[in-house]
Order: sequence, then structure tokens, then C-alpha cells
Amino acid sequence: MTKLSIIAAGVALGALFCHPVFAAGDARKGADVFAEECGDCHSAVPGKSKKGPPLFGIIGRKAGSIADFSGYSDAMKQSGIIWASDKIDAYIAQPRKIVPAGKMKYDGLPEAGARADVIAYLSTLK
Repeated sequence: MTKLSIIAAGVALGALFCHPVFAAGDARKGADVFAEECGDCHSAVPGKSKKGPPLFGIIGRKAGSIADFSGYSDAMKQSGIIWASDKIDAYIAQPRKIVPAGKMKYDGLPEAGARADVIAYLSTLK
């Protein structure tokens, strides 16, 4: 191996370990976690708002963008978040850290496996 290929391999490995890797969650378990942790405030049905916006089709959607939901905080609307797995994971782990002035009154879901399951479930809502 040349010195350049060793450096390139190191950079590639570093890039791999700098990005979070999400274990595949179980969507069936995620539906149960969603019902228990999220279902009081969020619906999985398109167009059905509760205290919070519906989460149907959330993957790839811009935060604060459902036109007929009026309960978004200015902080959420201005967050610039596009809901991908990594953003959802970080948000449901610590909502007030990700959107400090947001309205969500939830302390967070500390178990990484449960978050992966919820994300797997949300990914089925298309």
C-alpha cells in the first residue's frame, strides 16, 4: 500500500464512523411505541391533526410545513429541518435540544432501539 492509499483508507473509515448508523428498527414494534409515546398528540392518519401535526408522510417533509396545521411554533417553522431518519432520531431523543423554543412537551425517548422502531414505523406511513 502506498502512503496515499493508506491516507485515503483512513479518511474513508473516519467518514464511516463520523455519521450515525441506524440499526433497522421493527415497524410492528414501532407502531406500539408510537401508540404509547406519540399517539396522544400525533396521528398516523393523513390530515388528522391532534395537539401536534399528523406524522403520516413525515419522512422527507420539511418541518412545520403542513398548511392546515396551525399549532407549529415559529421555532419549528424556522428550523430548516427536513425529516430524515437521523433528524427524527435526534428530535425524539431530545426535542427541546433540537428545537429549543418548540412547543412539544415531551422529554424524549432515551432508548435507541425504541427510536429505531418508531422511525421504521414512520417510514411505512407513505
